[in-house]
Amino acid sequence: MIVISAASGALGRLVIESLRTRTTEVVAAVRDLERAPEGVPARRGDYDDPASLREAFDGAARLLLISSPELDTPRRIRQHLNAVTAAKEAGVGAVVFTSFLGAGDGATGMTEAYHATEQALISSGLPYTFLRHPFYSDAFVPRVVDGEITGSTGGRGLNTAFRSDLAEAAANVLTGEGHLGRAYDFTGPLWTHPEVAEALGVPYREVPDAGPGPMSWINAQIRAGLLEQQTDDLERVLGRPPVTSTWRISYGPKGPLVDFSTYCPLAGRVRKM
Repeated sequence: MIVISAASGALGRLVIESLRTRTTEVVAAVRDLERAPEGVPARRGDYDDPASLREAFDGAARLLLISSPELDTPRRIRQHLNAVTAAKEAGVGAVVFTSFLGAGDGATGMTEAYHATEQALISSGLPYTFLRHPFYSDAFVPRVVDGEITGSTGGRGLNTAFRSDLAEAAANVLTGEGHLGRAYDFTGPLWTHPEVAEALGVPYREVPDAGPGPMSWINAQIRAGLLEQQTDDLERVLGRPPVTSTWRISYGPKGPLVDFSTYCPLAGRVRKM
């Protein structure tokens, strides 16, 4: 049996959808049973309620521990440690944790909770796999406004990946072999705002940051080239190239492609400026 924690969120739902076609029993662990995904059994599992987590994880051969969206780092760490302890006490066979790029290098301000969770899993003795995510492309691919695309990225590359690809990769790890004890640094194909504008046939214009805030900090990281790291981990786990942002724009679902209130794994919920 595979248990998916935080299964009512966007990533959890996509993982469950990917697992539906595979011959495996899947259980959704959610804080609010009324928001549980349809079509699979659900158990209450609240990161702030260790007893509920032990019950939710009971009987799991594998657990997908999806990182909490909590913004407060100390509370987020407590939530993750609650889940690790509950997994240990419930006798979970192996834990797959959705971490973030850079979490293995140390406890910086933005990756502190991920690093602490990775270390807790290593110390727990539980078999584990770390899936270190980049930012989600779903939240960063720009849209055309007034006939143009604007940005504050200096034309530098972004290694974002779409949730759908990251969910499929998680499903592959949960149902495959040879992943235990490994840490994957997932990156998507590099793309730039000017490339997106060219693909859409509209001009690109660089603009100053709107002001202090999460997106200004992220834009500064992009301009410094810190989101240009590339690995082939995601492609190898998927067994195919990840979807590119320009392909999704050209052939993917229509409608607005950016929503800065969308959850991003590093900065929590990025608020629209």
